[in-house]
Amino acid sequence: MPLVRIDVNQGRSAEDLGRLSRGIHDAILAEYGIPERDYFHVLTEHPGGQIFAQDAGLGFERTPDVVMIQIFTQGGRSQEAKQSLFAAIAGKLGELGVAGEDVFIGYVENTAGDWSFGFGRAQYVTGELAVPRK
Repeated sequence: MPLVRIDVNQGRSAEDLGRLSRGIHDAILAEYGIPERDYFHVLTEHPGGQIFAQDAGLGFERTPDVVMIQIFTQGGRSQEAKQSLFAAIAGKLGELGVAGEDVFIGYVENTAGDWSFGFGRAQYVTGELAVPRK
């Protein structure tokens, strides 16, 4: 059950924002086999000058079309699975016209006890939800 935060600069249409979110979700579905309804995205648009995303010394320039993605999910997936997910997301966003250098992904792992889906309970711990398989 990933929680995905997506940050972009203002200027895209509502339809384009929906396609970005959906493309990321489709990549997660394909790579991790999660249920379709495990769709938890927060998309935030920022005025110019609020996103700073340089190249970390890799020798390329990002554009104002940069898409900053944070994925919060349970730990346990292999580095190969993560790499496949990163490539799938870049591929899906590429289909939407986002250049590879404008796809930035941060991946944060946690445990089953770190999630509450409502009512102040940790449903993976209480048994109300089955802990996802890797």
